Amino acid sequence: MLQRFWRLLWLINGLAFGLVLAGAGAQAASLPALHLGIAGAPQVMFTPKRDACDGNDVPDAPVRAYRDAQGNVVMFGLHYVNRAWRGPDLDHLKLDCHVVLASKFNPDPAAFDDYSWITALWTRDGRNVDALVHEEYHANEYKGACAFSDYLKCWYNTILEVHSGDDAGLFSRAARPVVAAAPFGSNIGQGRHRGFFNPSNIFVDRGFGYFFASTTGWDGQKGGVCLFRSATPGDPQSWRAYDGAHFATRFVDPYHLGASLAEHCAIVAPFPAPVGAVVRQRGSGLWLAVFMAAADRDHFPVSGFYFATAKNLLDWSLPHLLIANSIIYDDPCHAGDAMLAYPSLLASNAGTRLFFDFDRTLWLYYARLGVEGCNITGARDLMRVPIQVERRKD
Repeated sequence: MLQRFWRLLWLINGLAFGLVLAGAGAQAASLPALHLGIAGAPQVMFTPKRDACDGNDVPDAPVRAYRDAQGNVVMFGLHYVNRAWRGPDLDHLKLDCHVVLASKFNPDPAAFDDYSWITALWTRDGRNVDALVHEEYHANEYKGACAFSDYLKCWYNTILEVHSGDDAGLFSRAARPVVAAAPFGSNIGQGRHRGFFNPSNIFVDRGFGYFFASTTGWDGQKGGVCLFRSATPGDPQSWRAYDGAHFATRFVDPYHLGASLAEHCAIVAPFPAPVGAVVRQRGSGLWLAVFMAAADRDHFPVSGFYFATAKNLLDWSLPHLLIANSIIYDDPCHAGDAMLAYPSLLASNAGTRLFFDFDRTLWLYYARLGVEGCNITGARDLMRVPIQVERRKD
């Protein structure tokens, strides 16, 4: 998802760490209960010059994976021409050139079918697979659809759900695919980015599926990160957002149903931007979330990847730095030769089909973006680095 968008989103919305005091379920935040340490050298898992099917294959989202019915691994994390890596395990994945979900560039915003990224996965059996889709409507590209020419001022985001019955061989849309939409159409509030975007992975607790998603907010809705829950994650109509007391808010399709500006979700701290991934440690039951943040004067001393831990999904610790580096929110003019983006976590020995659990070791996956001068280039590699996890003793 385009680099200038992320830098401007960070600056415009100012989703600051001060949300710790105002977020859902907020208590006196403490240090993370887990210590994460880099346990080896970074590895290049995918580089377009060597591994791509065509020019559409660049890392552009956090990786998501599942084990199929035969025990093989299927992984996503590329651009809006959606293809999957497939292989026997996380160490031996190869890109399958078959397109499983194409972006249709439909000029009708009510169709929710413009630019589409697979950004989360759900399956019980490894054959029937549902995916959350980050759908961007670029109104600036369609005559008369936006009062501005800049794409950020016309950008309208929605989270959708699509289904495959053949092990992610091909995804199709339900008649009503909207999981979470702004309660107004693309023509309302132009001049800034609007909607819900960048869902985390789907993870499970006590029989419910969950994911985090970001919003820029509107009148009556703060910008930040919200938590969604469903007892039937394969049904796009079933997801409800936490409103500060209950999982009761449904953000419906505003073009076909009666959307209300009064609907809102509670902002969960300490995340200043989209949550990259959430996993749970076996034994301790602690949740671990990873995300990226740009340096600010108050709360994040340096730019990089951060993590937080929680005993439940609403009361998170203070964030702690994992890797210091320029990220996609920063100015590339001062970034050196590479910027990082889209952190995610997967464990080779995960016991769940969706890879949301771990023991004491993890892989941190991320995109490394090449920089020349003041420009982010098309040279993007998918990287991973081993992480050792220990219970904090202090």
